[in-house]
Amino acid sequence: QVQLVESGGGSVQAGGSLRLSCRASKYTYSTNYMGWFRQAPGKEREGVAGFYTGGGITYYADSVKGRFTISRDNAENTVYLQMNRLKPEDTAMYYCGAGRYSGDLLSPYTYEYWGQGTQVTVSS
Repeated sequence: QVQLVESGGGSVQAGGSLRLSCRASKYTYSTNYMGWFRQAPGKEREGVAGFYTGGGITYYADSVKGRFTISRDNAENTVYLQMNRLKPEDTAMYYCGAGRYSGDLLSPYTYEYWGQGTQVTVSS
């Protein structure tokens, strides 16, 4: 199994930036699909960004397109979510996921492994 640990969350004012990290603690050579999801209080889990590392394909939710960037450092087994120009509606618990098999990059069914989450709070 792959174990994932998120970090980098925190509190920031609207317009600010954060970079989330998701480090895999175990071998991830065959884990080609990486995604970020978020869940705000009282709302359903939402796919934010997905990355097919084998083809360098990325996909973003419309709500974050142009502001967020997903990337992966294979050497360090870490996936990142760079979040710029944050808005209060970005406030949520953010989770990363990893999967081995193809699917909708913004669907949780694509992912087999999950981290525990990191909280992002945007004020204003």
